[in-house]
Amino acid sequence: MLQLTSIEIKAFVPAKDFQHSIEFYQAVGFTMASNSGGIAYFHHGGCAFLLQDFHVAECTRNFMMHWQVENVDDWYQHLLEQNIVQRFGVRMEPPQDQPWRMRDFVLIDPSGVLWRVAQNIPRTVAANP
Repeated sequence: MLQLTSIEIKAFVPAKDFQHSIEFYQAVGFTMASNSGGIAYFHHGGCAFLLQDFHVAECTRNFMMHWQVENVDDWYQHLLEQNIVQRFGVRMEPPQDQPWRMRDFVLIDPSGVLWRVAQNIPRTVAANP
């Protein structure tokens, strides 16, 4: 039997204004590892995506990313300190606990891509009587 191994999966995130989006993602905290031919490769820790110099409004409005982090409140605070909303004209909502056992906040990038930045909420274990 074959042993199938996956190495990585990355989304191609659309950008309405490629340079503005590059600056946005760098301010968020991602490292740009390469930029060639209208594709910029970004990563932070083990997370990565490809920013593309391509934009179709209807597709972008329906594009969502889910980014799981260790501490969502720290990331939210970091983005506040970077003045992300004011500097880039984006929208961000405060963190909240979700019924699907995640604490997250919404960040909408300059092109309209919705990011859910999240962390798991541990299950509570009932004490044995």
